Amino acid sequence: MSKPNLDKKAVALRYDKDKASAPIVSAKGKGYIAEEILKRAKKADIPIQEDKSLVALLSELNINEQIPDELYHAVAEVFSYIYHIDQQQKEKLSKH
Repeated sequence: MSKPNLDKKAVALRYDKDKASAPIVSAKGKGYIAEEILKRAKKADIPIQEDKSLVALLSELNINEQIPDELYHAVAEVFSYIYHIDQQQKEKLSKH
């Protein structure tokens, strides 16, 4: 087992338009916990976007806290990226 990068941070967001008006922080951590968040995301085929500045800002939020208005634009870009990747994967699967 490799040694965790103790400086690595990860934040997971969840958005359910029926339950909240904005994405919420569903998990966050650094070091081993960050690596575990990333490992579980990869295992679940959840796209990962690396943005150290955004992670630093989101790390300041509490779990189950909605993102503040000031971060909407940055988070919208991440969700747009994820949507784009998801559509590409669906297209690849439909061709096989």
